[in-house]
Amino acid sequence: MIKSTVLNRASGGRGWLLAIVGMPLVLSGCGGGGNGGSGMSTPPPAASTPTTTTPNPTMPMTPTTPTTPTTPTTPTTPAPPPPPPVHSAGYWHTSGNKIVDSSNTTVRITGVNWYGFETTDHLAHGLWAQDYQSILNTIKALGYNVIRIPFSNEMVETNPVPTNFTTNAGGKAVNAALAGKTALEDLDTIVAYAGSIGLRVILDNHRSEAGNSNEASGLWYTSAYPQTSWIADWQALAMRYSDARFTFSGNPAVIGFDLRNEPHLIGGSAKSGSCWTGDTTVNGCPASLTSQNWTVAAQTAGNAILSINPNLLIFVEGLDCYSGVCGWQGGNLMGVAGNPVVLNVSNQLVYSAHDYGPSLFQQSWFNSTTTPDSLNAVWNKYWGYISAAGTAPVWLGEFGTGNNATDIQNTAAGSQGQWFSALVAYIKSNPQINWTYWALNGEDSYGLLDSNYDPTPANATKQSLLKGIQ
Repeated sequence: MIKSTVLNRASGGRGWLLAIVGMPLVLSGCGGGGNGGSGMSTPPPAASTPTTTTPNPTMPMTPTTPTTPTTPTTPTTPAPPPPPPVHSAGYWHTSGNKIVDSSNTTVRITGVNWYGFETTDHLAHGLWAQDYQSILNTIKALGYNVIRIPFSNEMVETNPVPTNFTTNAGGKAVNAALAGKTALEDLDTIVAYAGSIGLRVILDNHRSEAGNSNEASGLWYTSAYPQTSWIADWQALAMRYSDARFTFSGNPAVIGFDLRNEPHLIGGSAKSGSCWTGDTTVNGCPASLTSQNWTVAAQTAGNAILSINPNLLIFVEGLDCYSGVCGWQGGNLMGVAGNPVVLNVSNQLVYSAHDYGPSLFQQSWFNSTTTPDSLNAVWNKYWGYISAAGTAPVWLGEFGTGNNATDIQNTAAGSQGQWFSALVAYIKSNPQINWTYWALNGEDSYGLLDSNYDPTPANATKQSLLKGIQ
């Protein structure tokens, strides 16, 4: 039995390790103000094997004697097949395990996370040091093509006026476009400039109330921001960013929505968070369990968004646990095999996973026998199989490492550097896998940039490895 305690995981306060009496350990996930981006859960006690019963076969219907027509009938001409869907210019959709543009040319998300709008700043971080255009120009110059921008429901609904930005950098006036504007207007400004220089944006509902990390409960809603608000906020953003003012040279800046960051089962208790349909530890997590069934919630929100704009990609993250097998929060997509998400608009669904190394948490697969092959097996088990089978595209929405040499490349079994270099190699050998690195932010110990958000990356080797998979 473990005594109740709360431990700050690392400098910057990226995540919290919770050890609660009589419960498994839970590490809450990504958010502003710290390092890394995901969480983990150790598995709950194994569930007993459910008893299955074989249903009675359906009895065949008694055939009826056909009535002889008095006059010959003309055979019915089969209806022609429906025309292929017309995909609006500039938007992306899916084809098997690939993301393709409106001309069906394969595109690949190779981007970065830039957080801050989900925090109490209600604004992307780093603008205290640099102009927003300079940071976006740096992202573009480093070869990334997509930015995942987290936000909170509180930011959308209260829409405050952010103030944590500078108006002078290097003796030059900067961020003038942000002065006196609301959070949504600031987001508009950043999205519009990103689109104007050829970058695409994925908006990520990171949490309900403004703050750091993911939602500790593991759910996609809170009492203050219920599911109805969550869906309404998404629909409002779909309306907002489908406007022509966010389209540049025929290309919309916002190409998709990441419905919820790191939903997970082990929240306030071992089984109180989100579950995926079919999870045997939650009595099958039936569709009727609307307070916890993430699969149904994702379908409901996805369809609501697509009713506004059927061209948006819908990104659905995994959980931590499925039928007693647990790992990173948001990183377990094992349930897709038997219970996939089904949207009303075909070819708009992308599954998303998060994955991290042992510096965030010592998962069981990080040990003295760990090899690149054993890590590949873990990734294939949790999410890689979806892409390998051609079921749908997979997007590794978060992964990251520190800036010390051993955090990036290391041959020691079970080390952070081994994990990172092996994951980069895995992505390189599976070019259909999409990804966004966590995070751009210079205040993050996994940051791509330094604390001043200068154009030169904090670690040239890490940037070189990432450029190799762009």
